[in-house]
Amino acid sequence: MKFIIVFAAVFALALAAPADVEIVRSESEVGPESFKYVSETSDGTQVQAEGQLNNIGTEQEAIAVRGSFSFVADDGQTYTVNYVADENGFQPQGAHLPVAPEA
Repeated sequence: MKFIIVFAAVFALALAAPADVEIVRSESEVGPESFKYVSETSDGTQVQAEGQLNNIGTEQEAIAVRGSFSFVADDGQTYTVNYVADENGFQPQGAHLPVAPEA
């Protein structure tokens, strides 16, 4: 079920693109315990992610996702975010993102 939600979210993102933007690459593999997808549009937007179901059949069953997305902003610069999303939450990294101060 979780894979369907992730896949639907990516599909919705692709549909939300402006009408003059075309999908130039779209690949996906969806299995019962993992998924992988790559998407690229004509405006330079790229999305890729891999997910794996961990601790299958236990109380700690959870999906772990590793991926990235990049886009060309209005200022002409390409911004990239790499992330991990797992039992520890969503953990983005990017040169343009603020960094939390050390505790």
